[in-house]
Amino acid sequence: MDFKTFITRTHQTGKALDKLLKGQLLWMLLLRVILYTLLLGISVFLQSGQLEIILPPYYWLLVFICCVYLLTIGSAFFLLTGKVDPHHFAFIQNQLDIFLVTLLVYFTGSSHSAFSPLYFFPIIAGGLILPPKGGLVAAAAASLQYGLALGLEQIKIYPAFLNRYDFFQEQNLLTSINHFAVLGLTFFLAAILSAIFVRRLLKTEAALSDTVRSFDSLSLLYKQIFDDIATGIITIDDSNRITSANNAIGHITGYPATALSGQQLFQVFPTLDLENNGSRLTANLLRQDGVEIRVGYSCAKLQFPTESTPHEHAMYQYRNCKVLTIQDISEVERLEQQMRQAEKLAAIGRISAGIAHDFRNPLTAISGSAQILANEFSLPDSPEQRTNRALINIILRESNRLTRTISDFLKFAKPETTEREWFSLKKCLDEVLQVSKADPLWPASCTLQIKIDPSYSLWADQHQIFTVLNHLIQNALPFCPQGAEVISIEAEELNISESQGEIILRVGDNGTGIDKDIREKIFEPFFTRRVDGTGLGLAIVKQIVMAHHGTIEAGRSELGGALFSVHLPLP
Repeated sequence: MDFKTFITRTHQTGKALDKLLKGQLLWMLLLRVILYTLLLGISVFLQSGQLEIILPPYYWLLVFICCVYLLTIGSAFFLLTGKVDPHHFAFIQNQLDIFLVTLLVYFTGSSHSAFSPLYFFPIIAGGLILPPKGGLVAAAAASLQYGLALGLEQIKIYPAFLNRYDFFQEQNLLTSINHFAVLGLTFFLAAILSAIFVRRLLKTEAALSDTVRSFDSLSLLYKQIFDDIATGIITIDDSNRITSANNAIGHITGYPATALSGQQLFQVFPTLDLENNGSRLTANLLRQDGVEIRVGYSCAKLQFPTESTPHEHAMYQYRNCKVLTIQDISEVERLEQQMRQAEKLAAIGRISAGIAHDFRNPLTAISGSAQILANEFSLPDSPEQRTNRALINIILRESNRLTRTISDFLKFAKPETTEREWFSLKKCLDEVLQVSKADPLWPASCTLQIKIDPSYSLWADQHQIFTVLNHLIQNALPFCPQGAEVISIEAEELNISESQGEIILRVGDNGTGIDKDIREKIFEPFFTRRVDGTGLGLAIVKQIVMAHHGTIEAGRSELGGALFSVHLPLP
């Protein structure tokens, strides 16, 4: 919370307290009018019944009541319309009440007055409205003013109409002191009890406010969890009528949570079966937009404590309610199906790798036997021998192609362990080109455009990078125009950050290029555009590059053909 928010909340809290205090003051003003009206009215009625109660002449009482009314009305008007501090106003009104009581006591016989207990009204009011010292200040003011009235009585300063009461003339000093001591102590005792009561009341109110705030926060938290949780939650009563639903239900089913409330569950979701007690319940559910989805759901009865609680009657209506949780498992089941398919393919791959490995020995024997036969049929030169040599060459060519296919398949099915070391990229490329040019099928018309700094070094597996370069070059050559083959090989070193760099290796050609819609498919196993291709070369390249935490992408080169960019990170 920032300072501005703190000041705003403090200001709002202060305004709320001032409003509460104004309400209490208005009630105090109303009680003042009611109290004086009733007490003086009852006293006049009893006086007419020949009961000895000291009262001033009736016109004096009428003036006193009118003054009380006018003061009260004026105070209330000033409190409601004027910009006044409620605390200062409460203190002034409290002292005014004490002064009014003192006037009434003085004109009704001071020590003989029947209205002395009225002092407790402003004392208790001061303790309640102006805690914690308001009651004590009121008690002190009441004691001083009551003592002043008794002192005036002792020095014979009192209204003349009191002389007609014989018992008033018999008052002595000790009796007045006794009245002052008893009432004074009683005033302070009432103030102390009022302060204790107010203190406990404030403490209780504070605890209650904390409890209410905690309850509100907890209710808000539970509601937020209920609304934000990804699992759909529906509560239903004993007649399977939906009583509530969270926001996730709207995302899963398409039905707004507010629209589901009050509807029958099986009218909206007829495929759900609440009688089945299986651990994992699934069903096909029709969304509001007509799309069918696969959902997993579970149903549980609300469990309440068995012992009696204060809220047992309130919770009785929820005794047979149930909670239904729903999740969209369409994607989960799709992934599970893909995983099962991947496991099947992995098993097939392991079996195929074993079969391919077993094929190598017979192929080696066939190839060796064919080479021996080729040597025997080399001489003498006759039509029959030439035919035999042609057949033997076909056997040798196809055996070698099948051997390469099996070797590529085994490399892809069982990748070699990456053993990294520093080596020169230029020297590795020279070895690749040396081996490639030694192949009788290498075209003499092929032009190589090499732009690689001899100082570039790679932290990688040299044998695997050799395979990458060899496959990229051999893959580019068949698509170049025959007799005008051009292959460009470039390398560039970049600094990604202060502590990380990479080597970008680019192999391009002047061939037909690669269509955009198949640039991602060419790295898939067994996808090929060559008649004699296996579809594993680029898949092996991508596998090796990813093993080195690099990336490879296909594009169009400046020569017009395909371009393969390999990004290999440097430590």
